[in-house]
Amino acid sequence: MCGVSFGFLIDAILLGIVGGIIGFIIGLAFGGAGGDAATASNIAGFVGFLIGVAYYIVMESEPRQATLGKLALGLKVTDMEGGRISAGQAAIRYFSRILSAIILLIGFFMAAFTPKKQALHDIIAKTLVVKQ
Repeated sequence: MCGVSFGFLIDAILLGIVGGIIGFIIGLAFGGAGGDAATASNIAGFVGFLIGVAYYIVMESEPRQATLGKLALGLKVTDMEGGRISAGQAAIRYFSRILSAIILLIGFFMAAFTPKKQALHDIIAKTLVVKQ
């Protein structure tokens, strides 16, 4: 579970950097020269959210089956039979992580106690995180 958490940290840093750059560009476009800073902030936040969603769905459902953080740690996401997951499964896994988080992170800690080391979002999406 520690490796998965570290992989998530790597992904969060990468997405934060990309989001910061895009937020800066949007801020210049909408907030500069007397523009509305609140609108620029809202647009940047929404674009950052979409980038995060796309990143996880595309990376986990593509042939390497892993985000850059998981790749760095030699991990990948599979279906219950060890195969590649679909974009639909990746989307379910991504949005189910919200549930794992809002219940005081218990959904993430479940991985330490389930037979296949699955977090709540993995159980919901019928996925596994395994060593490559």
